[in-house]
Amino acid sequence: MPVASQSARADSGGTQATSSFALREQDGGKAIEITNVTFETTSTYVPGRPADERLLLRTTTHSRQVIDEEGLEASVTVEAWPLGADPAAKPLYAVTLDGVGVTAEDSAVLVFDRGTEDVDWWSVYGLGTGASLFDSHVPMLRFSLSREVQTLRYAGFDVPPDDATDPRLREPHVVGVLAYASAERVIRRLLVSCSDAKRAAELRSYWDTERVLSLEEKGAAAKEPAQTLRLRWSAFYPSPPKPATAAIPIIADDLDASNAKLPICMSVTPWSP
Repeated sequence: MPVASQSARADSGGTQATSSFALREQDGGKAIEITNVTFETTSTYVPGRPADERLLLRTTTHSRQVIDEEGLEASVTVEAWPLGADPAAKPLYAVTLDGVGVTAEDSAVLVFDRGTEDVDWWSVYGLGTGASLFDSHVPMLRFSLSREVQTLRYAGFDVPPDDATDPRLREPHVVGVLAYASAERVIRRLLVSCSDAKRAAELRSYWDTERVLSLEEKGAAAKEPAQTLRLRWSAFYPSPPKPATAAIPIIADDLDASNAKLPICMSVTPWSP
């Protein structure tokens, strides 16, 4: 039985969606359940859709947490329709993931915040198609290949768990997978490995190691590649930082693994999931 509850309805195009709050009894304690429904529209030129089309997005977030207990159960659903279509009809796509929120970036990609526990991570999906692009354990990196004409690209670095579904990612020398993508497809994935299995385990640690993905730009006149992805690892305090940096140039809209500058133990190879 709810101890207390509230709800509100949003009406759009003849269909209703409900936001609600409830405080419920839970094994001698209390649990908070919250559902929020929001609508938004995109601009035109959504990759994967007709150039003059806008999308209507309905986002439903649901969370449940027992007061004074660790952990959060949360999920996010995004549904999309061409603007002007009846939202009571079947959507173009619907994506549901465990997570606490989602944002639509550049009218091009959906970035889901998956960090329901102690580990921060994100999943990136194409806004026009609802197709999965990549997961990342660093905030998604967004940049343009050119200053003259905006050509957006996205990058992330996924650190597989010890019980990864793909057995290849459970190999003890694996450090993670670097992804480089447009809004419509992943252009390149590189598997980052370390010949020292102990060091690889340190670099994979969610709790002991910080990762930062950044872009280095040198300008079009530079003799070296104008853009380079830099991935840096360092141990959290109070451990010695033991920093390591990998630099992978971007050439002809692709990651140039052959000219990557890597720590002694590391290597990068093309990867297909």
